[in-house]
Amino acid sequence: MTQDIYTQIEEYSRLTAGISDIEAQKQALIERVLTPEIKDQLAEIDAEFDPKIEELNQSKAILEAQIKEQVLIAGQTIKGSIHQFVFSKPRVSWDTKLLDGYAMAHPEILQFRKEGSPSVSVRKA
Repeated sequence: MTQDIYTQIEEYSRLTAGISDIEAQKQALIERVLTPEIKDQLAEIDAEFDPKIEELNQSKAILEAQIKEQVLIAGQTIKGSIHQFVFSKPRVSWDTKLLDGYAMAHPEILQFRKEGSPSVSVRKA
């Protein structure tokens, strides 16, 4: 590595902040270009279409919940022409702490143990 990990993280943070700054500058220029008349027209368009979109989103959410319930009852993935509702079997988990203790006395169960790969996600500190 040419830089230590902390330097790289700080560089990542700097780039992220830079992107946010440029997006804010862009939005500020857009706001300056929009005349009050255009802003009023955009508000009218929003007022006309937002309630229609909200009504459809509510209907969609209700239907989605109904379909999910039916898929759960069916216990299988059901496909439509555009969307599919994918059934997933329930996840099984074990109390690893207790099993590790049990394995000390019964090492033969270790042959059934599988360990996945670690992963990394990015979050704000």
